[in-house]
Amino acid sequence: MSVRRVVPDIHLAPGGAPDALAENRAFYGLLGFEEVMNHGWVMTLASPSHPTAQLTFMTRDETAPVAPDLSIEVEDVDAVYAAVLASGARIVHPLQDEEWGVRRFFAVDPNGQVINVLGHRPPDSTAPSDPDN
Repeated sequence: MSVRRVVPDIHLAPGGAPDALAENRAFYGLLGFEEVMNHGWVMTLASPSHPTAQLTFMTRDETAPVAPDLSIEVEDVDAVYAAVLASGARIVHPLQDEEWGVRRFFAVDPNGQVINVLGHRPPDSTAPSDPDN
């Protein structure tokens, strides 16, 4: 199983400053980060010279009951899901395809942190169905 990147997910106060994403983009821009994704509720900044060096800022999660603390992109999210499920770890958001092009699930690590485990889908692919849904 191959890890492609690890990204801290920084929680912004829900209903907080309406321009919190813009403020963070401006501040971290001073350090060399650039916006690579923004859905209004979640924004990711990356280093142009090292694109896997990233930070994500979110006010909530659009499709999950909780916001993750950390995101880990893996090569084969279905295989990782099967391994995590078999381990008995608590799943708090089942494996599913998201409209923004990722397949993901959330699990709780031994420290109580919510981990978003994801894989990017090719734009023209059809992801396998989840037997647990």
